[in-house]
Amino acid sequence: MIRDWRLRRRLTQLDLALAVGVSARHLSFVETGRARPSSRLVAALGERLDMPLGARNEALLAAGFAPRYSAHRLDDEPMRPVRAALDTVLAAHAPYPALVLGDGFDLVAANPGATLLAAGVDDDLLAAPVNAMRLTLHPGGLARRLVNHAQVRDSLLGRIRRTHERTADPALKELYDELRAYPAPAGTVEPDPAPGVFVPFRLRGDDGAELAFVSTLTTFGSPRDVVLESLVLEAFYPMDEATRRALDRAAAGLDELVGDLLARAPHTAAYLPAAAGDGASAGLSQTGP
Repeated sequence: MIRDWRLRRRLTQLDLALAVGVSARHLSFVETGRARPSSRLVAALGERLDMPLGARNEALLAAGFAPRYSAHRLDDEPMRPVRAALDTVLAAHAPYPALVLGDGFDLVAANPGATLLAAGVDDDLLAAPVNAMRLTLHPGGLARRLVNHAQVRDSLLGRIRRTHERTADPALKELYDELRAYPAPAGTVEPDPAPGVFVPFRLRGDDGAELAFVSTLTTFGSPRDVVLESLVLEAFYPMDEATRRALDRAAAGLDELVGDLLARAPHTAAYLPAAAGDGASAGLSQTGP
C-alpha cells in the first residue's frame, strides 16, 4: 500500500526514506511486508505522501494498529460545530446559490438559492445521492442551459481528475469516464483557451436571460475526520449587475422553488431541515453523510 502511494507521488524509496528519517533498506522491507513499521512511521509516511485520512487509517490497520482518524456523520455530536458553521454560511449566502459537496462530489447540503440550479433537470438526476458533477454535465441536467458548456466541462473534468490523483478513489475515475462520454449540446463550440482570470458559470434562465456566476471553494482547515476532510463548500456569486438583480428578484420566490422541488422529488426532503420552506433564508442540510 505504501509503495503504491509512493509511486503515485513520484518519489523514490531514497527520497521518501530520507524525508521520514529511516533507511531506504528499512523502507523497502516495510513496503514488501518484511518489516512491521511503528505507528509513528506509518503516521510520518501518511503525512509525507499526503495520503487522505481514510487511506492513513487503512495503512494503520494493515500494520496492526487502530485507526487514528474518525469518520463521523454530520448529525453526530462531535460534528455539531461543523454543521453550525455550514448552516451559518449557507443561510448568509442566500439568495445566491451555495452547496456543500462530500465524497465523490455528492451533495451534502445546500441553501434555497441552489434550487435555481435544479430547475428543469430530469427527475432521475435528483435521486439520492445527488451528484453535482453529473447534475451539471448530464444531457438531461444543466448541460442544456450552460451557455459556455465546453469551458465548464473542461474545468469540472479537470477538477475530478485532480481529486482522483490526490485521493486514488476508483469511483472518481468511473465518474470521470462517464461524464467525459456525455455528448455536448448542439451548437457547442470549443472553449476559448484564454477566457480570462477564471472560468465563469453561465446559465440560460427560463426567460432566456443569462445568469453569470463566479464560484469559490472552501474547505475546513486541519481536518482530523475522514468525512470532514471530504467536505467542500462551493458558493456562487453574481458576475455582473444583471445577474445580481435577477437573483434579488428571485429571492421572494425561493420558498415556492423549494416546494416545487419537493413535489417533483420528495426524496430530496432528506436534504432539508425540519423547517424547510418556512423561510428562504433557511439552509438545506442533509443528516449525512
